[in-house]
Amino acid sequence: MPHLVRVYIRQVIIGFGLSAAFVTALLWLNVANLWHLVSSDSAGGIAVMMLWVFNGIVFAGVQFALALPSGRDEGKGGGRRDALPVMLAEPVPVRAEHPRRR
Repeated sequence: MPHLVRVYIRQVIIGFGLSAAFVTALLWLNVANLWHLVSSDSAGGIAVMMLWVFNGIVFAGVQFALALPSGRDEGKGGGRRDALPVMLAEPVPVRAEHPRRR
């Protein structure tokens, strides 16, 4: 399995674990009376599952973004930026001629 796929799967597992901890904390601390809403409704289990899955998707995406290298070399001069010419935008006059209508 490629390294990037292994990193992605690991970060998804971590993200969904964080999501489970987050949803558990939301329910345990009864934020916005969420525990009462979930426990008193017949579809409360589905609501908790949806809360876990959607937060898991967000947390997994953030975990994966944080796991990727930034692309910057810390402490180095910055690659070949000085080798490329700098193009300055200068206005160029252009004459536009219209064919005469009869």
